[in-house]
Amino acid sequence: MLLKSNIDDLKKVLKKENLLFKEEERYCYAQDSANIKEQGKLPDVVVFVETIEEVQKVMRYASSHGIPVISRGAGTNTVGACTCVHGGIVLNFSKMNKILEFNPDDMTMRVEPGVVLGDIKKMAESEGLFYPPDPSNFKVSTIGGSIAQSSGGAKSFKYGTTKDYILSLKVVLADGTLMRLGSGTIKDAVGYHLNQLIIGSEGTLAIVVEAELKLIPLPESNAMITAYFDSFEDATSGVNGIIHERIFPATIDFMDKNSISTVENFYPCGLNVNKECMLLIEVDGFEVSMETQLNRVKKALLSSKASDIVIIRDKGEMEAVWTARRASYGAAAKLAPDVVTDDIIVPRSSLSKMVCGCKEICNKHNLQVCIVGHVGDGNVHPQIALNLEKDEDFKHLTDAKSEIYSLAVSLGGTISAEHGIGIEKLSHIDKILDENTLNYMKQIKKLFDSGNILNPGKIFRM
Repeated sequence: MLLKSNIDDLKKVLKKENLLFKEEERYCYAQDSANIKEQGKLPDVVVFVETIEEVQKVMRYASSHGIPVISRGAGTNTVGACTCVHGGIVLNFSKMNKILEFNPDDMTMRVEPGVVLGDIKKMAESEGLFYPPDPSNFKVSTIGGSIAQSSGGAKSFKYGTTKDYILSLKVVLADGTLMRLGSGTIKDAVGYHLNQLIIGSEGTLAIVVEAELKLIPLPESNAMITAYFDSFEDATSGVNGIIHERIFPATIDFMDKNSISTVENFYPCGLNVNKECMLLIEVDGFEVSMETQLNRVKKALLSSKASDIVIIRDKGEMEAVWTARRASYGAAAKLAPDVVTDDIIVPRSSLSKMVCGCKEICNKHNLQVCIVGHVGDGNVHPQIALNLEKDEDFKHLTDAKSEIYSLAVSLGGTISAEHGIGIEKLSHIDKILDENTLNYMKQIKKLFDSGNILNPGKIFRM
């Protein structure tokens, strides 16, 4: 816990208006978007940093006094990655939100960590360029959080995730040292790729204060196909058929029957609630290729017993369908007071077993579940509706999650695809990482942060 003298010291080196130290001001920073039964500790102070130099000042002070520091963007992660296990200082990056440089010729953009992903996308698209990573909350989530959690999204199947679009990073280490990792070039074969080590480290190794992003040309056109199936096995067969047709969709998402009906009740948009599964497929490319791509996709879907196939070219209609898909988490709140979303991934060949297994596990534990995800890369998001104030519900959730993670690992997958570990999955990490791997990760942590002050208590126990 910070003493009054510590707060007074910070007031001397930072703007007073950028410090929150009253209890009611700090309260919301004890939580993020993880639906956790037990609230975390309140931070002792919240600091709104505006410059790299201010981040360095805070870290030098925190390092010399052994004070935990937790970096925070929009707080949209769902694994408790920016909660305060031991109190300490929360660094809020909402004021470091500038796009510092945009170079359309080099197809790069240099940004501060508080820039919202949606703003990055808009800026890139204004010059015919494209930043593909698109987590469902991209309209509010920040690039700093996206880097910390190695986030992905619906377009990961074709375009990859955040890690594939980071050219270089500027980071501040635990002792306040500023370091640049990587270069602003597409190719870089000089030494270890330490910038990739930082991506997905959840703020436990260093604090990202600037990122240089790779952009790509914006596809000229896109279109969507929706289709329904009587079984998930038929749906995955349809996806395989699309790939056999040599079509590489930008997205292939799915909704199960429970999520379809729940969304339709929450956000009526004409979804067919009588089918077991729905696919949302988006293709992109040159306009002249659209008809060929759509015809081949439709052919593959029909060969896999799809019904109610609809081709959508109107941008407004496409956005309405995506709004429905992204509303699945909020819609599940209609079923119970709380919703816990999860994130596992398996090889696509095992996806049917994973989805069916999730349903069986949740049914066994009397839990309502709506399942959505990204079929193309095998990423599954069970959205479990329950009442966390009921001890019985919480126990069922705890047991179900453990079984779901074990199933994912047994099918050749892993326990997190794009949400990270945080505190929510910390106790399950040994299901996927062996002792030697964990020991090396801990040694890396100690090398970067010998005092264990950077987001302590996340990913694994030291």
